[in-house]
Amino acid sequence: MFRRSVYKKPAQLRGMIAPGEITSAALDVVAAAIRPGISTLELDRIADEEIRRRGAHSNFQLVDGYHHTVCASVNEEVVHGIPGERVLAAGDIVSIDCGAETPEGWNGDSARTFIVPGEGADPELVAQREQLSEVTRGSMWAGIAALASASHLGEVGAVIQDYIEDNPLPSTGQPAGILRDYVGHGIGRSMHEPPTLFHYATPGRGAEIKPGLCICVEPMMTAGSEEVQVEDDDWTITTVDGSSGAHWEHSVAVHAEGIWVLTAPDGGASGLAPFGVTPTPIP
Repeated sequence: MFRRSVYKKPAQLRGMIAPGEITSAALDVVAAAIRPGISTLELDRIADEEIRRRGAHSNFQLVDGYHHTVCASVNEEVVHGIPGERVLAAGDIVSIDCGAETPEGWNGDSARTFIVPGEGADPELVAQREQLSEVTRGSMWAGIAALASASHLGEVGAVIQDYIEDNPLPSTGQPAGILRDYVGHGIGRSMHEPPTLFHYATPGRGAEIKPGLCICVEPMMTAGSEEVQVEDDDWTITTVDGSSGAHWEHSVAVHAEGIWVLTAPDGGASGLAPFGVTPTPIP
């Protein structure tokens, strides 16, 4: 049976640039809109309008049974939260996961975590949530940086786990909890493709890292226990202990001259700089 290679040709990698840029732009307009009093459904509408304005469509809506443009996960919700009438309050932590597909059939996928600004929030809780988001974000960039030199994806997962363990949350003195059952993935003609990227150390080496690989690095972390549950809507993943969750994600292309973060406006330059890695545009 014919199986498409997970490694893309140079022209195909170039096709991945536009959906990455559109996905990033959609998250930018959502970021600008986040404030106390706005509903997650309104954020979903804002993202959808931006994607359509740029001539693409939501690839989340192509997932069987899902009807929204983003996933909006608030506080104890870690991933896959369904947008609805829930209104954000100052101090909430909200992760927005978003993707776009171009008319040519190429996909982008990215997630960011935000702390809702405003007065009246518990400053200690806000600080804890900021710490969680920043450690999750840092572990993502550590994993992306590893793509520039590692030979297999297993090394990337180990780097992410090492980063988490080396940077315990100041509020607890313990490492953030790593969601084990939710993983990174390849991306291309579909939003979810092989290979799998685990965000922790595993016995296997994983797929080879070589030119043509497009992979989503997306650690999902909790401020407490790693134990999570699926809510009655069959989508939303929440922490069992009620602790906060965070989720950061970028789509990354490996090519003959280096790596390029498809869903970052600068190709990942600012996020990779602390790790001594400079991204190279796709030729």
